[in-house]
Amino acid sequence: MSKRYLVTGGAGFIGSNYVARLLGRGEQVAVFDNLSRPGADKNLAWLRETYGKDSFQFIQGDIRDAEAIRNAARQADAIVHLAAQVAVTTSVTEPRSDFEINALGTFNVLEAARASGRQPAVLYASTNKVYGGMEEVKVLEEESCYSYADYPEGVPESMPLDFHSPYGCSKGCGDQYVRDYQRIYGLPTVVFRQSCIYGPRQFGVEDQGWVAWFIIAAQLGRKITIYGDGKQVRDVLYVEDLLDMYDLALANIDRASGQVYNVGGGPANTLAIWKEFGPILEELMGERIPVDRGDWRPGDQRIYVSNIQKAEKELGWRPKVGVREGIRRLFDWVKENRRLFEGN
Repeated sequence: MSKRYLVTGGAGFIGSNYVARLLGRGEQVAVFDNLSRPGADKNLAWLRETYGKDSFQFIQGDIRDAEAIRNAARQADAIVHLAAQVAVTTSVTEPRSDFEINALGTFNVLEAARASGRQPAVLYASTNKVYGGMEEVKVLEEESCYSYADYPEGVPESMPLDFHSPYGCSKGCGDQYVRDYQRIYGLPTVVFRQSCIYGPRQFGVEDQGWVAWFIIAAQLGRKITIYGDGKQVRDVLYVEDLLDMYDLALANIDRASGQVYNVGGGPANTLAIWKEFGPILEELMGERIPVDRGDWRPGDQRIYVSNIQKAEKELGWRPKVGVREGIRRLFDWVKENRRLFEGN
């Protein structure tokens, strides 16, 4: 018997990929989205064209509207909460809106789950930004990248939280509320502190989704600006690997309930944002790519790499798609769907 899924932000990058996966295996899905994110309308149209307009329920709503999300969650067996304000830079210029979407919106989702009386599983897409700038962690500067002096396997879930930027605060607030609703109300919730996720259907912009943005900008001849020295390191994770983690958490919800997992590419899938990514992209393009330079941005970590051992130990999860393969897949998708980006 199929489950009833509610996916907030279901027309976004991660959301539309997960909705497609769910529909492909015959699940009942409700997509809740306000379509404010660039590309969301195109992802919704793709879902309708691919799976049929009547294959899922679409609810155009905002998670800041408590009644709207409460009505949407009434029959859900699982809620995958992906709707969010996603850019650090936007949070700095519009902190109230950032708070209302990420903190209050997540609270509304949790209350909707509790009010349904069905004890649905709630998966929450948190962020590595809850660890802040990690200034106390010793970082080594190498020729093309930064590395940790004392964390060869990456940052564990036990790293102290130190919210930095309004975005870190708002997502961190949601992170802790999600954890506590399991402890206080017994709601089966799981927190994923996600690193850099990339893949098809990602309409990356300069402020967020940098892997996709660089690929889109390179193919369309748009200006690329590198902030900082380009040696900043992130562990990157292909979207299908992330969705595997969602599935495993739901399939093992008795084990995963109340847990926090760092979810990223881990030490085997790291990338310096330009010193290492630039040459890969130039190889795919077959030409040199000119870039502009800008100052460091607030809260920009020199390095962030997830320690993903807990997810492997408890749920048997590990990334399957390597960096070069994932980047090539996304490059090919952008090339094949260039019309989606022209004129934006």
